[in-house]
Amino acid sequence: MIDGRKILELHFDGISQRTISASTGHSRNTVSDVIQRATERGIDSLEDRMTKKWLYEFLFPEREPMEKGYHPVDFEMIHKELQKKNVTLKLLHHEYCSTARDAGRIPYAYRSFTEKYGSYAKKYKLTMPIRRKPGEVLEVDWAGATLKIMDSAAGEEIEAYVFVAALPYSQYFYAEAFLDMKSQSWLTAHVHAFEYFGGAPRRWSRTTSRPESRSIAEATHR
Repeated sequence: MIDGRKILELHFDGISQRTISASTGHSRNTVSDVIQRATERGIDSLEDRMTKKWLYEFLFPEREPMEKGYHPVDFEMIHKELQKKNVTLKLLHHEYCSTARDAGRIPYAYRSFTEKYGSYAKKYKLTMPIRRKPGEVLEVDWAGATLKIMDSAAGEEIEAYVFVAALPYSQYFYAEAFLDMKSQSWLTAHVHAFEYFGGAPRRWSRTTSRPESRSIAEATHR
C-alpha cells in the first residue's frame, strides 16, 4: 500500500520529490501522483485522522473496490448524470446497486457511496467568476419562496411575494414584498429599487427563465 502520509509529511516539510522517493521507496511518479491528488482534494496539512489507510482510500478511491471485492463506481459518469434534471445521488446509488448485484459483486452502502463521490467531486471547480462592470446591469426577479404577512384586522395570514434586485459587481441588493406579482407591482418595485440605489444601471436582466436583457429605455417604453 502506498504510504501517502509519509509522502505528504515530507512534502509539507519542503523535501524534494526526488528525496521523498528515495526515502519512502516509492517511485517518483507515485510520489508526484500522491501530491497532485492531495492538492486537488484540498489537503494542505495532515490531521490525526489521516492515517496511511485513510489517505490511501481517500486519494485512490478507484483502486479500493477491486482490492476488496466491491463493485467499482464510475464517478465520471455519476458526475455527469447529476447535471441532469431530477437526478439524485440516491437514484444513482440504487442503479449502481442493481448493476453490482447483476455482476455478482458487493455494492457500497449509500453513505460510503456519497463520501467517495464527494472526494472525487472536489477536483471540479463548481464556481465560475462572472465579470461585471460597476453599474452595468441590475439583476431582478421574484424570489422563489413567498412570505406570510399577518392581517391584524382580519386575523389571517396573507401571502407576500418578494421582489429582489441585485447589483452583481458590488453585491448590493434591494428587496421588497408585494401582495401580488402583477405588472403594477413589478414596475413599482423597479422604481423603488432605482430610488434606493440612487440611480439606474445601463440595463437590467431577469435571473430566471430564458436570458432576458433590456436597456432601461426599452423597459420603460413597453
